[in-house]
Amino acid sequence: MKTKLFRHLLLGLVCLCTQMLPMLTPSAHAVEKVRLQLKWTHAFQFAGYYAAKELGYYREAGLDVDIQQAQPGMDVIDEVVSGKADYGIGTSSLVLSRKEGKPVVVIAVIFQHSPLILIARKDGESQTVHDLSGKRIMLEPQSQELLAYLKRENIPFDQFKKVEHSFNVDDLINGRVDVMSAYLTNEPFRLGQAGVAYHIYTPRSVGIDFYGDNLFTTDKEIKEHPERVKAFRAASLRGWEYALQHQEEIIDLILQRYVGLNKLGSNKEFFHYEAAQTSYLLSHDLIAIGYMNPGRWRHIADTYAELGMLPAHFSMDDFLYEPNPEVNLSWFYVWSLFALIFVGIVGSVALYILRVNRRLAHSLDEIRKNELRLSFLSSAIEHSPASVIITDANSVIEYVNPHFTTETGYAAEEVIGKKPSILQSGQVKPETYKAMWQQLLRGEEWTGELINRRKNGQVYWEEAHIAPVKNATGKTTHYVAVKVDVSERKLVNDKLAYLAHHDSLTNLPNRILFFERLAQGLALAKRNKTRLALMYIDLDRFKPINDTFGHAVGDVLLQQAAERMKQCLRDSDTVGRIGGDEFVALTLNVSDEQSAGVLAEKIRAALTAPFVIADNTHIISASIGIAIYPDHGVTELELAKKADMAMYAAKAGGRNQVTLYTPSLSPAP
Repeated sequence: MKTKLFRHLLLGLVCLCTQMLPMLTPSAHAVEKVRLQLKWTHAFQFAGYYAAKELGYYREAGLDVDIQQAQPGMDVIDEVVSGKADYGIGTSSLVLSRKEGKPVVVIAVIFQHSPLILIARKDGESQTVHDLSGKRIMLEPQSQELLAYLKRENIPFDQFKKVEHSFNVDDLINGRVDVMSAYLTNEPFRLGQAGVAYHIYTPRSVGIDFYGDNLFTTDKEIKEHPERVKAFRAASLRGWEYALQHQEEIIDLILQRYVGLNKLGSNKEFFHYEAAQTSYLLSHDLIAIGYMNPGRWRHIADTYAELGMLPAHFSMDDFLYEPNPEVNLSWFYVWSLFALIFVGIVGSVALYILRVNRRLAHSLDEIRKNELRLSFLSSAIEHSPASVIITDANSVIEYVNPHFTTETGYAAEEVIGKKPSILQSGQVKPETYKAMWQQLLRGEEWTGELINRRKNGQVYWEEAHIAPVKNATGKTTHYVAVKVDVSERKLVNDKLAYLAHHDSLTNLPNRILFFERLAQGLALAKRNKTRLALMYIDLDRFKPINDTFGHAVGDVLLQQAAERMKQCLRDSDTVGRIGGDEFVALTLNVSDEQSAGVLAEKIRAALTAPFVIADNTHIISASIGIAIYPDHGVTELELAKKADMAMYAAKAGGRNQVTLYTPSLSPAP
């Protein structure tokens, strides 16, 4: 009788929950068609969206996504605002469109650094962004950060001859235009392949470092389809995670499915280049994909405001999407209360019957769950794309997964019973290992980078995540290490960091690095009450050699000149290249003006010696201007200005000489 009563009550509860279900959860819906409008032709910069589509992430989210590449003259923002597309890829200019009344909303940031640049054919070593004024330019839509860059450089955009952007770098190669907006991830590779010398001008050189490739939609889409927006965003970011971890696979996918529309052609080497640059711009190792900092968007808006492109304190309300907004759940609480009361009644009646059965079922269920969990974890570790090492409490290896063998060259039987120190290269500081073990012995996880050595002797970088495993009493019984080879990433990052601070021809510090060292030198001189000398060095009669014998000979001469100047200086001093044939030198702890002059004369004499290049002898000289801290100035700007005046005085005085700054060189007030 009790069993029948329980069944009737349970059936009533199921019926009630079935009636309540439509009110508690969204109704199921068929696959929805949406359109994503790209801002460029098909390329790896959109890899995450291709991955989400081809791997079925969009389909799992109930979406059928049509990915459309941009066409010449197309404005992506207008495509989305007009309803022709539901989602789009935009630049930081989205905030300017918001100010114009266009209801755009950023839902995710993909590139932590904007790849937008201006790129021009190289007409000379000393070519600067100011030489572009009056040239023919192709500027794609949503390039306002480039306009902000030109404005900060005091170059009016109306002085350019505008040509509609064709999305084809061949127009620059063939001379149809002189300069074009481009992506750091794309066009430099094509120009390099074509053998075309070029100059890159980036907004980051003047402190404009904005977000790039922002995923956006409209207020209307968010209001009418909030679940669709959330699902599309999540699936897209999931696609990006996969694409960055499986770059080779996604490159093949792009070549097979999308390259027919790609004007960059099917050069696989290009896609590897673009993938490496894209990974750097995403900074996914440091920042979660899709993350956007409201404070940084505030900085972007303030920068536009500073340049007169936005009103001051422009409101960012509703411009940035909140994926987890607060929801009014009052209706849910009411129905939950009714359900709980009903369940309480049913539970009171059935409690005695269920008690014993539930205990038994729970025990059996836990056993099954543990077995499944162990099976799943074992399979995941065996097939993991990262190396996994498990040691006992004394750091003796008990297990390594197959990828460990692939990455290190050691078979499992060669390392089991030994310690992970078998991999050490000897290039990691002892303090690193000491800090690691202090953290692990405290029962905490440790994450860091190590330089290890494979079985064949090859050194490689790896990112290691090591965690202690504890028993029920809290005692550490094992250590688990998950390691990823990051050698390629380190190589790319180190190369990019080096190129950002060094002249690519002479390997001397460029303008940015040199003036950083000048600032450091001034701080040291002020603290120690010492002098330093700043020298501006300009090569005489270099241009005729460059024009007569060609850039190849001119480049070799500049390299040899740079080497001679380095030989004249101490290790603590610096020589840098700031223009075509313009160099600067910084020497610390100068006792007086005379010792600075002696060093400058040494440099001048070294540069007057003949240069032998390709069996031809070339003669040049140098005009050198000197300014001394604190005699002639106490800031970088003052010293640079006065050293430059002295250098021009040396040229005006007949060249091939050294001139020390004197107040008479300054123009009369």
